[in-house]
Parts: sequence; C-alpha cells; structure tokens
Amino acid sequence: MDISLILKVVGVGILVSVSCQILSKSGRDEQSMLVTIAGIVVVLLLLVEEIGGLFDMIRTVFGF
Repeated sequence: MDISLILKVVGVGILVSVSCQILSKSGRDEQSMLVTIAGIVVVLLLLVEEIGGLFDMIRTVFGF
C-alpha cells in the first residue's frame, strides 16, 4: 500500500468535513448530507483496487 492513497483519503475527508460544516451553518442540511455521501463514494472508489488485492491475497493464502 502506498502512502499517497492514505493522503488522498485524508484530503477527501478534510474537504468533505469543511464543506459539511459550511453547508450546515448556512442552513443547507440536505446538501450537507449529499456531500457526505459523495465523499464516502469517492473514498470507496479510491479503495476498490486495494480491496480487490486483499481478496486476491486471501484467496491465494487459503488456496481457493
């Protein structure tokens, strides 16, 4: 696993949290929730390849 992946996830988390705070303070709670969901989707898309590699490693270790 590369450190750049961790930094990308942290960056997305910081951007989402700041955006949610700004939207919540301005009274746009629905849009704040949508930004949170979009952030989760972006992070999951970043992690899909790593999760696939983990499943391949588990498959080779247990001989499936």
